[in-house]
Amino acid sequence: MGEIALVHQVSTEEKAVAFTFDDGPHPLYTKQLLDIFRKVNGKATFFMIGQEIEAFEDIAKEVHAAGHEIANHTYSHPDLTKITPEEAGEEIKRTDEIIRRVTGQSPMNFRPPYFAVNEEVLSLAAKFGYRSIGCVNGGAKDWEQPGVDFILERTRAACKKGSIFIFHDGYGEREQTIEAVRVMVGELAADGYRFLTVSELLGLVDRA
Repeated sequence: MGEIALVHQVSTEEKAVAFTFDDGPHPLYTKQLLDIFRKVNGKATFFMIGQEIEAFEDIAKEVHAAGHEIANHTYSHPDLTKITPEEAGEEIKRTDEIIRRVTGQSPMNFRPPYFAVNEEVLSLAAKFGYRSIGCVNGGAKDWEQPGVDFILERTRAACKKGSIFIFHDGYGEREQTIEAVRVMVGELAADGYRFLTVSELLGLVDRA
């Protein structure tokens, strides 16, 4: 597989990006995101927490039915570098099984909570067949609710062809995130960008 590392961006000349959303699903915010992407005929990737899928399985099924990608964000959102390899493996495995049950498909991508990784965590994810996914706009810190303008400024500054963006649709109030995503999607759509799942975006490299 070569060197294992977090993937933040894909090298492509196509105007395409991947929006990703962590910590859901959520009955209010996830549905709002589905509406945003439906209007631009775009797709996104939702890095879901196993516990939240169990709580809102109908929402997870709605995400899958709309053609979006569901990816693994562990079962209970721990820092995987601070628990045993066995516990980390169980966190990944449990959510893997939940996603398979809900979607009927094997999840392809994984995002470690807090981006907390070491060689052991990355190797563990790879053993499950996962690609570990980062982002280009971590500086936007939407999870801290720093304001819509702040989120937009930091995300615009990081945006290039092939970018993977991180936002959050669960674990707290997310109105700022929803509004920032609405604006960003509108701007990029007007500029001719396509909105792909992470797997689709990674596939652009394979076709190059």
